[in-house]
Amino acid sequence: MSDLPELDGPEFGPSSGGEIKQLVILCHGLGADGNDLIGLAPYFARILPDAKFISPNAPFACDMAPFGYQWFSLQERTEEAMLTGARMARPILDKFIDDQLAKHNLTEDKLALIGFSQGTMMSVFTTPRREKPVAGVIGYSGRLIGAETLADEVTCRPPMVLINGDQDELVPGEVQPVAVKALTDAGIDVRGHMRPGLGHSIDEMGVQIGMEFLARILAVSG
Repeated sequence: MSDLPELDGPEFGPSSGGEIKQLVILCHGLGADGNDLIGLAPYFARILPDAKFISPNAPFACDMAPFGYQWFSLQERTEEAMLTGARMARPILDKFIDDQLAKHNLTEDKLALIGFSQGTMMSVFTTPRREKPVAGVIGYSGRLIGAETLADEVTCRPPMVLINGDQDELVPGEVQPVAVKALTDAGIDVRGHMRPGLGHSIDEMGVQIGMEFLARILAVSG
């Protein structure tokens, strides 16, 4: 029996009503919950009608708001503190991924992760350190944690797409090229997209970019 927190949250699909052929895990940002991202599922289901979408609540109550959840505390935002937090939370997300794959009898190549803000941080940190690569990762409005240690710790190389806004007031757009370089240097196929005029949010073009990426990595017709 594991002592790690058990994650749970809203689910959607498959919209086809048929057998589950793919799995998409959505990881929300600081102070939100699973409901914050599950609304994206119907859009992505247009190209993944056989996918199950699940958006778990992060494991800890947010320590900066009276409601919502967090993957780890961001009261201290030094690189060292965030790396410590990501290392602490990684086994929790890892176990959730493993449990969901086993539950739906799917392999990693049928799984994609979609993150927003802190959920992007966790998705981009966790997946390259797993034994087998997931199909891919979409990261909205996030950043890379642990860039200095990535090359030494990478164990697999899932493709990624990072989408940031150049007017993001919480996660500055300048962090994206840093992430792209570190991930590329570690041998990961990553594509960065900067959305003009966008703040800490996801816009229609960002969703479209995500849909095209999912179609490519999961080999479905768009």
